[in-house]
Amino acid sequence: MKNLLITTLKASGDTLLEYFNKPLEIKQKESQSSIVTDADIASEKVIISSITKAFPSHNIISEEAGFLNNGSEYTWIIDPLDGTSNFAAGIPWFGVLITLFNQNTPVMAGAFLPVQNIIYFAEAGKGAFRNGKLLPKIENKKLKDSLFAFCVDYTEDIAFLNRGIEIFKHIVKTSRNIRSTNCLIDFIYVAEGKFGGVLNLYTKVWDISGLGLIISETGGLIKNVNGNDIHFSIGKSIIEENFPVIAGASQIIESMKQAILNQF
Repeated sequence: MKNLLITTLKASGDTLLEYFNKPLEIKQKESQSSIVTDADIASEKVIISSITKAFPSHNIISEEAGFLNNGSEYTWIIDPLDGTSNFAAGIPWFGVLITLFNQNTPVMAGAFLPVQNIIYFAEAGKGAFRNGKLLPKIENKKLKDSLFAFCVDYTEDIAFLNRGIEIFKHIVKTSRNIRSTNCLIDFIYVAEGKFGGVLNLYTKVWDISGLGLIISETGGLIKNVNGNDIHFSIGKSIIEENFPVIAGASQIIESMKQAILNQF
């Protein structure tokens, strides 16, 4: 399964590069912040084909195809193009995400940045790797000494947005500065220790389950936006569920939980 995950990441990423910086067919999905392109669909076909050939009895949950339920204890969660808006704009902030669940727990995850040609891989209890080299444990520094990513998409829930903006204000006042790509790169930079943390108010299971495992395996924390543990429940309903999350160095997450997250 590890070999399949890594080879499939590379194949789907190579497919994305065939479409990058070229004319795209773009369709809006549920909001102005959510689009899909023909590159998403092509990448997804590569991933689903690879998984179903190797493990036809496994389940698959994909951003575009939905839930392919075979009643297996194993479920592959895939995002064939994370950062679609960046991709469509010709910005090289995008990648592929594949996570393997056993029941309701992510046990293996990979992320591929095609332009940079970097593959990240993590297995529960065995560490996280960058192009095969073990990532060191992230430094447990303070928020005031760190860059922090804050990400938000379109929403009609003004009360929820306003609560998020209160957290944003806290980060502005207490961090070194704010950066954001609003894609997997923000989380990858946390795992590499470049960012002290990331908060994203709008993510789905395919966006953050694997990245959370990568961050956890480098010694960081990933929590929901209240500062509590995240629980996944594999099934059709998880496709629609929003996971507002915060991830980063444990000292930063715990300090933010005490200062503001428990008010959210």
